Amino acid sequence: MELVMSFVIIGGLGLIFGGLLAYAARRFAVEEDPRVETITDLLPGANCGACGFAGCSSFAEKVVAGQAPVDSCVPGGKKVSDNICEVLGLESVASEDRKIAQVFCMGSKDIAPDKFEYQGVRDCKAAMMYSGGFKACTYGCLGLGTCVEVCPFDALSMGENGLPKVDTDKCTGCGVCAKACPRNVIRIISARNVKYVPCNSKDRGKVVRESCEVGCIACKACVKACPNEAITVENNLAVIDSAKCDSCGKCIEVCKRQIIKDLGKVLAVK
Repeated sequence: MELVMSFVIIGGLGLIFGGLLAYAARRFAVEEDPRVETITDLLPGANCGACGFAGCSSFAEKVVAGQAPVDSCVPGGKKVSDNICEVLGLESVASEDRKIAQVFCMGSKDIAPDKFEYQGVRDCKAAMMYSGGFKACTYGCLGLGTCVEVCPFDALSMGENGLPKVDTDKCTGCGVCAKACPRNVIRIISARNVKYVPCNSKDRGKVVRESCEVGCIACKACVKACPNEAITVENNLAVIDSAKCDSCGKCIEVCKRQIIKDLGKVLAVK
């Protein structure tokens, strides 16, 4: 009899607590705006974090709540931004300017020597823990493929020369690779850039000559040749203002190390 009563009491308490939980769930339930799911479905789904949030669903919640710009999804670009605006009843705000990743280093393993043989973990951040890295140029790409591993769109691969290659057809400009690079060799730039200098060194010319055969030596020949004053030398490195550059090509002609590149031609080569 006592055993039966115990089961009855436990069963009764279970029903009471279950009812209370069901009531609380209905009473305090937070209704999710259906637009959150709609916008989440519009996103690439890579959860790359380029928007500044934990993932696509988090970004969708913030956009609906008005706490994130509608054009924050870098991989989605203008198309996704416009679709979000349509869902929210807003006017389009996204720019047509496409962003892509580019490697600002030409110091491949055959022209930029190492200062010692590294036999540790194949990770650039790990290699940096050993005397700041094994490469003689302290600003150059270490070539261990950390950026390749983190790319959520399979847009990066390691070339035979020991430098990462960007597949611009797959690259969305999300910036995950740039954040992963401990030497800031990878940068996200506008695909509309006319000319650019794919070098990352801040060393003086003498030091660059000793550590890399193609690094910028800050000779300023390009500065003098540019008719539009689009080039300056900052921290021993030539920098081109794409807003002033008219792609005349005079800087390329005078560059002693052939370090200045035409992005249009780079993108055309597959």
